[in-house]
Amino acid sequence: MNIGEIGAVLRRRWYVMAPLTLCGVLAGAQLYQSVPVSYQSQSSVALLDSTAVAQLAPAFGNPIANAGGSLVVTADVLIRTLSGADAARDLHGLGVTDPYTVGFAANASGPMLTLTVTGTNRAKVLKETSTLTDFAGEQLNALQAAAKVQPAYFVQTAPVVLPQTPKPQLKARYQQVLAVVIAGLVAGFIASFVMESLLAGRRRRREAAEAAAGTAVPRGRRRTRHRELDATALLSGYLGLAFFIPSNLTLPGLGGVGTPANVFALLALFWYLATWLTGRIRAAPGTRLPRVVMWLLAVSVLASYLANASRGSSHKEVLGADRGLIGLLVWVSLVVLISAGIQDRARLDVLLRRAVVMGAVVAAIGYYDFFTATNIAEKISIPGLQSSVAQITTLDRGAFTRPRSTTAQPLEFGGMLALLLPFAIQQAFDPVRAHLSRWRRWAPVALMGGALPLTVSRTSIIGALIVVLVMVPRWKPQRRWTAFGLLLGSVAVFKVLVPGLIGTITTLFASFVSNSDSSTQARTVKYSAIVPYLEQRPLFGRGLGTFTPDLYFFTDNQYMLTLAEMGLLGLLALLALFLTGIHQGGAIRRLAADESDRELGQAFFASALVALVSAATFDALSFPMFAGMFFLTIAAGGSYLGFIRRSPPQPRTLENPCPPTPQLPAPQLPAPQPTGARTGRMQPAP
Repeated sequence: MNIGEIGAVLRRRWYVMAPLTLCGVLAGAQLYQSVPVSYQSQSSVALLDSTAVAQLAPAFGNPIANAGGSLVVTADVLIRTLSGADAARDLHGLGVTDPYTVGFAANASGPMLTLTVTGTNRAKVLKETSTLTDFAGEQLNALQAAAKVQPAYFVQTAPVVLPQTPKPQLKARYQQVLAVVIAGLVAGFIASFVMESLLAGRRRRREAAEAAAGTAVPRGRRRTRHRELDATALLSGYLGLAFFIPSNLTLPGLGGVGTPANVFALLALFWYLATWLTGRIRAAPGTRLPRVVMWLLAVSVLASYLANASRGSSHKEVLGADRGLIGLLVWVSLVVLISAGIQDRARLDVLLRRAVVMGAVVAAIGYYDFFTATNIAEKISIPGLQSSVAQITTLDRGAFTRPRSTTAQPLEFGGMLALLLPFAIQQAFDPVRAHLSRWRRWAPVALMGGALPLTVSRTSIIGALIVVLVMVPRWKPQRRWTAFGLLLGSVAVFKVLVPGLIGTITTLFASFVSNSDSSTQARTVKYSAIVPYLEQRPLFGRGLGTFTPDLYFFTDNQYMLTLAEMGLLGLLALLALFLTGIHQGGAIRRLAADESDRELGQAFFASALVALVSAATFDALSFPMFAGMFFLTIAAGGSYLGFIRRSPPQPRTLENPCPPTPQLPAPQLPAPQPTGARTGRMQPAP
């Protein structure tokens, strides 16, 4: 179904679309009038050490001032105290009844706190901010007095920014109104196509009855001047937006999930719904497994969303949970469009080939970043989009700049290339592409494989090793030994062209084995820090998208992050996704009739195994490009498996020595002769 046909359906069913859209607009207008404007005021305080400090700790007897040797720890203690239930009760008695938050000041390197109060009465908000600022100093003094610290050694609070004049928060109000209007549009869109489907079904039944009665009137098929759209074309648009627009550029108000590629994927989902409701497309047999696993993931995300709503979470956590639902819809749209929307294997081959080619271009941009010691994402600015992070800076390790190309982080860059590398190798060996020149077939392999070490990351090297260990042993000896020779030659080339790179990577793994690497130690420390959050909500978690670094801390581990956000149910759903990809790759290889399909199955197996291992090294699904490629490969594996299961049996060959099971013809019985019929000479029975 093309865009013109979708518009035609909406015009024909205007009596469904218009009322629901009008209801959404009226509800939005009512919400705008009834919801009062919120005002927000802020103040900032800094912690200052006592003037009596003249000796090294702990000679002064102040455990708060010198805990960890930094007042940042003191600030963290004060933040936790002010955020507790006892402090909230005391503040309520002092007249602070509106919601308030206490946290570290943004972009501050020292012990500086920001106090924020939000309410609907401007004068009251300003007064409450002043009360909260004074209360923070009183609580700090009370903590030190309880520890029997001498007053001369008290840490003091010094106001840096006095309570500011409350400013109206219109953004949240407009977002609520816009959400209601969009809900009305979506309801009208879906209801219009449901009505179209019902009326079309009734028309088909009437035409069938007329045909049976012999009174059917032939109807000419309406021609269309528009080119037919399919899922492959739409997904190609998604790939172009995902690969070539930096991941940090998003639509205002949507955060990290508001990338143009994600928004395009949601619009493509509406195309699928319209096409499916009108009966133009049906999910192919044998492709259900990825969608079933996505149902399990969706249930875990919704359960965590309800758990977040029931625990009295902060405003930032509520917004994070909303963004988590948007991210889930994007993932569902990718899986549905690929596994149920692509009906032709040739079109699926085209999609996977385009993903590899675009990934190779992103890898080539990474070479530019590495050798010029810059970041191309800093130079890209698109009107209407804003950066979802405060600042993008180049990351260094050793003497090398770690490239990120158009991704958000070098880990995402390396992980995404490791996901696509197996398919680049399979396509280079594919006999269907043997007529192409060697550089066209092997350029993506060289670009992706060569870019992985440039990230100076253990994740990238482990991903490359997994691809080699999974795919190479399945090859014939001649190809296998050639591959080993090329790998050794590549290492030699890197030692000559990029001196010190191989040594830096070797040092990374050596420090990891000896547990002397600072990044590894930082990760292991967080494992114990996350246990209290798991004990609080072990089954459903705190809500997808709520465990953000500005509220808690970085996890650098997708499994730990999933446990915190979605609990045990979410972890089971995530593992089911990884195991589904591995199972699909193995099944494709087992059922394939030729060597090309067997290598394709092995590529899916290797890609899913890379995702399984990479998820333990960084919070993989928090990065839009990696997450998009992961769900794309999972859905493509299910679609390919369905095509192979439906393919006819192949004749016996050297590659497929087992012949297909012969189909015995049904026995033919002689036709019965009517009683009393005139017969001639008796014929022998067949």
